[in-house]
Amino acid sequence: MSGEVSTNEDTPQRGLDSFRRPVWKEAFAELSAADRDEPLEPHDLERLAKAAFLLGRYADCADAWSRAHNEYLNRGDTARAAYCAFWSGFGLLYQGAEAQGSGWLSRARRLLDESGLDCAAKGFLLVPAALQLLAGGDHAAAHAAFSEAATIGGRFREPDLMTLGRLGQGQALVVQGRVRDGVTLLDELMVAVTSGEVSPFVAGLAYCAVIQTCQEIFDLRRAHEWTAALSRWCESQPDLVPFRGQCLVRRAELLRLHGAWQEAMAEAERARERLSDPPGQAAVGLAFYQQAELHRLGGDFARAEDAYRQASRWDRKPRPGLAQLRLAQGQLDAARAAIRRLLDEARDERTRPDVLAAFVEIMLASGDVSAARLAADELSKIASIIDAPYLHALSSRATGSVLLGEGDARAALMALRDAWTSWQQLEAPYEAGRTRVLIGLACRALDDEDAAETELDAARSIFHELGAAPELARVEELSRQAPTSGVGSLTARELQVIRLVATGKTNRAIAAELFISEKTVARHLNNLFTKLGLKTRAAAAAYAYQHKLM
Repeated sequence: MSGEVSTNEDTPQRGLDSFRRPVWKEAFAELSAADRDEPLEPHDLERLAKAAFLLGRYADCADAWSRAHNEYLNRGDTARAAYCAFWSGFGLLYQGAEAQGSGWLSRARRLLDESGLDCAAKGFLLVPAALQLLAGGDHAAAHAAFSEAATIGGRFREPDLMTLGRLGQGQALVVQGRVRDGVTLLDELMVAVTSGEVSPFVAGLAYCAVIQTCQEIFDLRRAHEWTAALSRWCESQPDLVPFRGQCLVRRAELLRLHGAWQEAMAEAERARERLSDPPGQAAVGLAFYQQAELHRLGGDFARAEDAYRQASRWDRKPRPGLAQLRLAQGQLDAARAAIRRLLDEARDERTRPDVLAAFVEIMLASGDVSAARLAADELSKIASIIDAPYLHALSSRATGSVLLGEGDARAALMALRDAWTSWQQLEAPYEAGRTRVLIGLACRALDDEDAAETELDAARSIFHELGAAPELARVEELSRQAPTSGVGSLTARELQVIRLVATGKTNRAIAAELFISEKTVARHLNNLFTKLGLKTRAAAAAYAYQHKLM
């Protein structure tokens, strides 16, 4: 039969062909079938281990690496045995099995120390040590170790090692504050990744690490570009299990920012499902957090709270979502306590900005303008250091809202208009809408009620289209807070509308004369009817003549 395995000699070759295409399920099935007939050669066991990992079959992966390692040892090939021990350990560390992973890495080091060999495995073993230095804050030592690993990779013509070394170099430069140099190096190494010069495992690591670094420096343009590339890479390998969940989380985050909330929720749900099988993947916390944010923004507070709590089980990074939920629920004491704790925990410039922005909002809602001012000033300093459009938008809005709280509406208006421009350029409609609400409040404080209504109406349209129920309700409430009695309560635009109604003009004619939509005319009519206690156009016309508005 055509679908049956004919000979053990043919099957490894078919497995190799599937491995190169790449079709991981077929590669794993064909290599496993050959292995059942007759034990595979160690180089084929390496391929079996890689295919198993990419299918999420981690136990099979560990078994294949172990067998390949032992077979190389039996043949006296210490360098290759150390190489297999490294990848067995590194893969286990990736899965979170720290004890087992450390054991395999220690075995690889011992083999090389006892043999005195100079080989590529020596460079690979520098990578986990350098990662520990980077995590521990010794950035200079980490950069040196990564650089040495990249040099060894070049000497032994190991693309995987060169890529891992340069990846670490770029990340170390970024955390040292040499952002431009670090990003340039990361862009360069991704050339090897996108052109298929490295193994799938290293390619996936590189994509995720570069995207994470871009997000940490708030370079959303690059994050978006590399996330799109990661999506295409994942789609080219339908069987791929690792990395696909992280890819979906990043997509969900960017889609949320850009206002595609339904699509973002679908991607976050897919990410959660992917990252829950096999269980124990810490990145599932990021998927829950994205779902929580979307529920909060849409006004489904019960689901938001549940998703935030699920996220906290896996993700310990300080994130302000739950504090913002408490604010939306009107629980000011809980919101204040939560955001103060988070600000204490967020100690670096990568985690503080979003927390600082939420702190400003919560403190202003609590009436603590001085605390909000300190946080806004700190956010401004961080924005000037990192110099990213997202941070400038966040900082300008925080500064504008504080100025508004301090009573300087004119200065607030300048900062808020800068923020709105930045959010528009970032294509972030929700954030732009929230900024327009603040602009409307600044205009109202300057007694320009007509401009205030225009801004609030624009924000209302944005929130309605997004389905942002809490913000939509807030805009409606702010609109009702305008003066509500007598002629003095009418805005300049409403006065224009009532005068034109008194002349007998239709809504369409009024819209044409004032260069506004018929819908806006109808809204102004409803507002002035409410303010003046009127019910008909005829009553409005009579009111206009009676109060000499003509």
